[in-house]
Amino acid sequence: MNDSNNLKPNTYFIEVSGSGIPEIDGLFVPSTAPPVKSESGTESTLGYWNEKMAWDRADGKSARNPSLSYSNSYKSWRISRLDGHLAYDMTCDDDMPPTDREWHVYKMGVAPAPKLVLHHFDPRQPCPEPNVVFVLGGPGSGKGTMCELAEIQLGWVHLSMGDLIRTERDKGGETANIIEEFVTAGKLVPNEITVKLLKIAMEMTTRTTGKNNFLLDGFPRSLNNMEGWYEIFGRDAELPKMLYFECPYDVLEKRIMGRAKFSGRSDDNVESMKLRFDTFKAETLPTVEFFKSKNKCVEVDASQERTAVYNVLKSNLTEHTELELADKSFTEKSEMLLGLRPYPKKEK
Repeated sequence: MNDSNNLKPNTYFIEVSGSGIPEIDGLFVPSTAPPVKSESGTESTLGYWNEKMAWDRADGKSARNPSLSYSNSYKSWRISRLDGHLAYDMTCDDDMPPTDREWHVYKMGVAPAPKLVLHHFDPRQPCPEPNVVFVLGGPGSGKGTMCELAEIQLGWVHLSMGDLIRTERDKGGETANIIEEFVTAGKLVPNEITVKLLKIAMEMTTRTTGKNNFLLDGFPRSLNNMEGWYEIFGRDAELPKMLYFECPYDVLEKRIMGRAKFSGRSDDNVESMKLRFDTFKAETLPTVEFFKSKNKCVEVDASQERTAVYNVLKSNLTEHTELELADKSFTEKSEMLLGLRPYPKKEK
């Protein structure tokens, strides 16, 4: 049995939605139920039930508190209705209510079972400010690979502007046609789309993972993007640092053409490459110069060996990287990205 004095404080929030009983949907907050013995005889403590974290409804309407808790007798997580009867459960021994599996409709429940989202911060309050480093470079400069390495090795969150745009396009929403038109032409997607996508992605990531160190890959691509940034974070906020991956055009072209063999991207071809590079020079380089004028730009020679480029990246992220992550050995995936070991051969 755990000593209640050693239990980690319950600071998480859970959002429940999409259940067959709409009254169950809503926000659940850390339980404030007074200590009492559970059905298995375990003495509860603040924010806990049966030695696992527990939650009350934020609106206080449930007759049972905690209304989302773990049962030692049934080895399952349970959600109660407003009248206190149990409606949904999940048989498992997870420390937290599962958010990645379909819940079971219990005796007093109605299909469908709800979806759960775990929040590290109170969703009713503003999201904590992100710690951001901008990452820019021409197409094929390797900035995406380096950002992926920083995510694997250093715990930073890699948000690729290109990936966010392509995902939004593939959803087929109202902006999909606009995005496709701009991407195929090698032009920058409108500011109101890109900045909105970034804000949503950063806030969702911070709320659901607790992480707030972000590498924004491919942003800001223009001074107009910076105006969008200022609209969100204000002009008085400290300007983020920029890492600029500089690489000769002939090296970039060679890399893009090599990538085109397996990427499947509609813009990985000579024509789009030329358009993208021309756009980069015309619209993105002035942004780089702006950051240089503010002493906020670190130039990285991206034509070097990948390990050398990574070391420059790592040294510039050390200040906000946990020491144990900065010192850990390379994973197999990282070694592949660095070219230190081959990728596994695909089965024919």
